[in-house]
Amino acid sequence: MRIVKDYNERRNEILDVAGRLFSTKGYGKCTVNDILDNVGIAKGTFYYYFKSKEDVLDAIIERVTEMVVDRANKVASNPEFSQIMKIIHIFLSMRVENEVGQDLLEELHKPENALMHQKSLSSMVKGVTPILVGVVEDGNSRGIFRSDFPVQYMQIFITSAITLLDDGIFQVEPEEQQMMLRALIALLGKMLGISDESVWEVAKQYWG
Repeated sequence: MRIVKDYNERRNEILDVAGRLFSTKGYGKCTVNDILDNVGIAKGTFYYYFKSKEDVLDAIIERVTEMVVDRANKVASNPEFSQIMKIIHIFLSMRVENEVGQDLLEELHKPENALMHQKSLSSMVKGVTPILVGVVEDGNSRGIFRSDFPVQYMQIFITSAITLLDDGIFQVEPEEQQMMLRALIALLGKMLGISDESVWEVAKQYWG
């Protein structure tokens, strides 16, 4: 008996299987036929949902980004968080190891998957930066922050942080990573126009 699934269910099934294959075989070695065989669908069905393997990759990245953006928005609207706590928690919301899986994250860092990694970082920065900017601008209006360039500063901070603290890019000793984190917090303080110690008091609860 032929099983008919609704559009979103079938689409998510393809994305789930493709994500596992990208992490086990590698994005470059995985073919559309591999996805077809593992999902158990015909080629025509696949192309009804996606134009290509790269289109599948884009959809996986978009799905993860949407999840992170949703979490970041919830943090930004939490009245119990101070402005500094919101910024720290928004950054923490970008951790996706549990949802994506360590295997796929490791696959992202392989040289042959540079495009995959670049797209994921770009998507994350574009999705989360506006939320951080909103928090900073609100802090400016309340007199909490004195940030002259909220958009540019948050772009610089988030891009630097997710790159420099990425173990897959810079493999350093824990002490060196801790120093890098401390430097990034000091930089964030300067960008916000406040004492970096006040930022570190919040940040060290999670990274100290």
